[in-house]
Amino acid sequence: MVSAVLLAASALTAAAQDAPQMNLQRSTLSAGMHQIDAQLAVTPAQRQTGLMFRKEMPQGEGMLFIFEEPVQQCFWMKNTLLPLTAAFVADDGTIVNLADMKPQTTDSHCSKKPVRYVLEMNVGWFAKKGIKAGSRLRGQVFQASK
Repeated sequence: MVSAVLLAASALTAAAQDAPQMNLQRSTLSAGMHQIDAQLAVTPAQRQTGLMFRKEMPQGEGMLFIFEEPVQQCFWMKNTLLPLTAAFVADDGTIVNLADMKPQTTDSHCSKKPVRYVLEMNVGWFAKKGIKAGSRLRGQVFQASK
């Protein structure tokens, strides 16, 4: 009986690792007149999973990775099915640099300087909105880091 319970628990853990995280806390960000519905990846486990295993994401939705302190951040796309653009963002919300990332690759995409935030959106979202390095994002999360 105990082995059956352990086997079931093990199967649930394995299944959870292959499933997208959809129920994270959210925050509204703005980039000029454009609103972003951002899921917040705050804990190490949330950041590690990120947008892995998601098959779709609505336009205007993204994931904001929040780190404890500014360091050079590097991202890859292992187990990530969607093409994404990462915006590496300074404490005041200024985009330091952008990187387009291809699905299911282990190529490293890094910030050009230490940052505390990384916002992932569908590839092309920033370009279509005319948002580039030097543009500023606004939202309560950026005010909290001051």
